[in-house]
Amino acid sequence: MTSTPPPARRSKITPEREQQFYDAVLEQLRAHGYEALTMEGVAARASCGKSTLYRQWRTKPQLVAAALRAARRGTLTAVDTGTLAGDLREAARIAAGTSGRDTLLAQALGHAVLSDGELQAALREALVEPELAAFGVMVERAVARGEIAADHPAVEFLPAQLMGVVRIRPVLEGRYADADYLVRFVDAALLPALGLAPAP
Repeated sequence: MTSTPPPARRSKITPEREQQFYDAVLEQLRAHGYEALTMEGVAARASCGKSTLYRQWRTKPQLVAAALRAARRGTLTAVDTGTLAGDLREAARIAAGTSGRDTLLAQALGHAVLSDGELQAALREALVEPELAAFGVMVERAVARGEIAADHPAVEFLPAQLMGVVRIRPVLEGRYADADYLVRFVDAALLPALGLAPAP
């Protein structure tokens, strides 16, 4: 029976130096994809020893997840407009703010997300679960305000619809999902499914 490795021991590095590591990771991801990315390559690009990276993040999936999390420029956790319609529209704007960069990175990760369990777990912990929790809080507030029923059948599909359309528009139309497109999607598809009128 194998034992779980101990957590990485994080030494003191400056935020600026940490960002250099993350930039090196994202550059390698975009250029070569996940499979070709190595700790050695990141270390060379960031001018450090690979032992520094292993001390901080322990594994490649953890380093990649940390770099992707740092690249996010908006978070759904701070969204609270007073209505579910307003919250979903604001969530659409935030998603649009990183749709180009995030879509490129998602494409770079490609098959690895499905075939590498450690990467999938790291990404879920760093990126997916916080966003799902934020959607859950939006819905809980809406239920408490009496906007929707707690068991409304459309609720479970909200994250998949909003996040999914960000990923699929480049495939279908060759364009990223910008704020105008995503807000129109919220008004035309999500809100009617919930029985809500568009936010003013």
